Amino acid sequence: MSTATATALTPELAAKVERLDALLAQIGERHAKVKFASSLAAEDMLLTHAILSKGASIGIFSLNTGRLHAETLGMIDRVRERYGYEIEQFHPQQDAVDQYVAEHGLNAFYDSVELRKSCCHIRKVEPLNRALADVGAWVTGQRREQSVTRAELHEEEQDDARGIAKYNPLADWTEADVWAYLEAFDVPVNPLHARGYPSIGCEPCTRAIRPGEDSRAGRWWWESRDTKECGLHITITPIPVAAESGAAH
Repeated sequence: MSTATATALTPELAAKVERLDALLAQIGERHAKVKFASSLAAEDMLLTHAILSKGASIGIFSLNTGRLHAETLGMIDRVRERYGYEIEQFHPQQDAVDQYVAEHGLNAFYDSVELRKSCCHIRKVEPLNRALADVGAWVTGQRREQSVTRAELHEEEQDDARGIAKYNPLADWTEADVWAYLEAFDVPVNPLHARGYPSIGCEPCTRAIRPGEDSRAGRWWWESRDTKECGLHITITPIPVAAESGAAH
């Protein structure tokens, strides 16, 4: 960390950054192969910068659902230009997409939670399963502060569905922490954030939020707040606090 950058951070955030860098390095060393799932939003650009600038042994991929904003897809180019790194993209199986559209319609996810989750499974969960088929662990940019469905998030968890470890190194970071980091390190960010989109998913399933709403209120806004997950982060067993604390040092 340069002197100028260190000066731009509060002592508390500087300590978090130092711990984050150490944790990412340790995760890369602990497992034979690790991948980071990036949505190309703010938290994930933070982790992209941390991984690539420090050389942690963690690959980066993104799920190209076929319905992302052009601004989100543009972040892949910006990562290539800034870091010289090509983010691996995983796409849904076209036959599954075609069958869903033929049976239910292109935007059937508005009709029921079940149809929305089915769409998410086809466009996100199944590609994620393929992306993680050859790894011993994966990393996400989830934070506890993001929503009620993530309030109990742990830094280290066991992904029971896939039989691998899962790490959420930003679990205790605040939104202010994230943006202070992005500014201090001049990290490229998705332009949708400046238009009121703190959480960014597929274009038809994401809207800008209103003042006072939580950061994920714009995701699947027509649903109850306690159903707002796409299925990527389920069947997870938290690692006990003692083990979790020890793992980070």
